[in-house]
Amino acid sequence: MMFYGRDVYHVIPNLQPNVNSDPMNMSPKNLKLILALVIIGFIVGIYLQDREHRKSTAHAWQANRHNLSRFDKITEYNRNMNGTNWRTMRDSIQQQLDTLMILRFRREVDSIAASKLNPQ
Repeated sequence: MMFYGRDVYHVIPNLQPNVNSDPMNMSPKNLKLILALVIIGFIVGIYLQDREHRKSTAHAWQANRHNLSRFDKITEYNRNMNGTNWRTMRDSIQQQLDTLMILRFRREVDSIAASKLNPQ
C-alpha cells in the first residue's frame, strides 16, 4: 500500500508537520537577522577579496619593476654588443638556460617526491 502527499499523516499521527518550522511563517525579526547576516557575509567576502587583490597587485608591481630593470640592463648590454663580446654574451645566455633547466628539473623532482609522500 503506497501513500502519497498528506495521506501518510493519517496513518502515522506522530509525523504531523510542525507548523512553526514552515519557512513562510518566519517572524520579521528572524528575516531581518538573516538579511543582516547575508549582508555582513558579503561585506566580509568583498573585504577579504580586496585585501588579497591588493597583496597580489603589489607583488606583481614588484616583479614588473624587477623584470623592467633586467630588461633595461639587457637592452643596454645589447647596444654595447659587438663582434668581440658576442661569444661572451652567447655563453652567458647558454649558462642561464642551463640553470633554468636545472631548477625546473629540481622542482619537478621535488613535486614528484611530495606527491609520493602525500598521495591524494
